[in-house]
Amino acid sequence: MEALEKTWQEVLSMEKDTYTLVDTRDELSFAYGNIPGSINLLEEALLAEADQWKDKTLVLYCKKGEHSLEVAGHLREAGWQEVYSLKGGYLGWLMQRMQTEDETSQPEITTFDIEQSLRKKFKKTIWSKFTKAVREYELVQEGDKIAVCISGGKDSMLMAKLFQELQRHHKVNFDLVFLVMDPGYSKENRAIIENNAKKLGIPITVFESDIFDAVFEIEKSPCYLCARMRRGHLYHKAQELGCNKIALGHHYDDVIETILMGMLYGAQMQTMMPKLHSTNFEGMQLIRPLYLVREDDIKKWRDYNHLYFLQCACKFTETCSSCQDNGQNNSKRLEVKNLIREMKKTNPYVEGNIFKSVENVNLSTVIAYKKDGVKHHFLETYDDAPVVKREDNESE
Repeated sequence: MEALEKTWQEVLSMEKDTYTLVDTRDELSFAYGNIPGSINLLEEALLAEADQWKDKTLVLYCKKGEHSLEVAGHLREAGWQEVYSLKGGYLGWLMQRMQTEDETSQPEITTFDIEQSLRKKFKKTIWSKFTKAVREYELVQEGDKIAVCISGGKDSMLMAKLFQELQRHHKVNFDLVFLVMDPGYSKENRAIIENNAKKLGIPITVFESDIFDAVFEIEKSPCYLCARMRRGHLYHKAQELGCNKIALGHHYDDVIETILMGMLYGAQMQTMMPKLHSTNFEGMQLIRPLYLVREDDIKKWRDYNHLYFLQCACKFTETCSSCQDNGQNNSKRLEVKNLIREMKKTNPYVEGNIFKSVENVNLSTVIAYKKDGVKHHFLETYDDAPVVKREDNESE
């Protein structure tokens, strides 16, 4: 297998126009962070487009270089000659990049540069939408102590930076704790999270748990249970630290995808709320301050500042494709994301319309709905309801 692998130093020694970097992870992982200049193709796509790629030197990578090594082996067996796997994968590349920065003490972008980008270049697309959500949904009040929950991905890291800026300029006095839970990260994954926090100037508070080990012993596919347990641990730690709110990094695209997923897969009409009262932790609330921020703008901020993040630091997804196989939710979300992308080609307003659909619910035209856990049917009040003029767009 050694002949199938190339180190990053060996790749750098090759002429740039003689090889192509191929990320073999799923689209969601690729979107969260990738090696500059690489393209995203799964093994099936490579085989389907064999004529296009067989004459090129391909360097494949996944999260840790394990799955891409298997893919390289399969392609060699199929007759490909110049195909290799990047040793250590994307994670190894990130670690090497960190070490290079440490050795030179010359990071590409300073904390000040990142802060300036939010105040200037991304003021309209990110900062203004963040502050609008804070105001419109009343997410921050006087005297709040907010646990900003950082998973290590682009969304939560950006949210932490925005909260820092808000605290500096907001008239309301509130406290922040930048909370990172280590549920059993590998040494490399934790180092990447800590390095990014340092680069962003975020003073994180790390606490440890054994969630990864616990859920692995309980279920073969632990993603759903892991997410629920992590939320509970975050609430508990935040409450222990005197916080009354936890902030999560869900953004606008998460909201509209959740609406469609509920309709298509759950047979229900619901949305991801901008804030919620906790049912299990008295006095605690969950807030989502990136509620109006678009994911594409988060990616642009990340790339502009040369920041690199992991989608998932879970040790059970080291084979890279397993995250999509383990969690049905991930594959469904990707399907819905692609559906919205296709609809947008013919209707540029489709995303906004999906978002506004849950703000314009007309209960008089709904067959049934739930309120406080009780289901109500339109027939309950049908005979008592006054006769109303038919809407022009409503057929009799």
